Amino acid sequence: MRRKVFDLLASAGGLVMVIVLAAAGALLTWGWTYTQSTVHNQLSNQQIYFPPKAAFAAAKAGTEITPSMIPSVSQYAGQQLLTGPQAEVYANDFIAVHLSEMPYHGVYSKVSAAARAATPGSAQATSLTALEQTSFQGTTLRGLLLEAYGFWTFGQIAFWASIASFTLAFAMALLTGIGFWHARQVPAELELLPGKQEGRRSA
Repeated sequence: MRRKVFDLLASAGGLVMVIVLAAAGALLTWGWTYTQSTVHNQLSNQQIYFPPKAAFAAAKAGTEITPSMIPSVSQYAGQQLLTGPQAEVYANDFIAVHLSEMPYHGVYSKVSAAARAATPGSAQATSLTALEQTSFQGTTLRGLLLEAYGFWTFGQIAFWASIASFTLAFAMALLTGIGFWHARQVPAELELLPGKQEGRRSA
């Protein structure tokens, strides 16, 4: 095969890769912007706010703000919950803490089972029914927030993947340009493997 033909074929393949990588980068960028805006808009509609900064000064076990919340939850004090990382912290370090302090550690299946087993109409049944409702609401909100966090995380993965795609597309475009330039420089009769060409001439 002539070296010029090889360079042109290789460069054409490189050009195809540039187009594929650029298209992948564009799609990944769209995926990132879509997930970020969707999570932001959905969380914004819920109008959830972190406790104010002053509340963390009086952190105490068994109250709204416990000492365990200071390292993580306090960094968002007073802010509206709008992002995936905020949703994760609110779900795991705020709601989960309060659920764990409830009877049966706030596990809905256990609370519900106890409520069904209690004597109907008794004070215990009334208390467990209210606890069941609280556990259900807390567990549901926590699950929804963690789902938002997961969706947000996929968006972040798409963001970094798009950067990688565009970077590879740029590098491949440079190599492709060099390939086409080299194809113009080599003599038309030059073989890819000169040794075989000389062997055929000597024969």
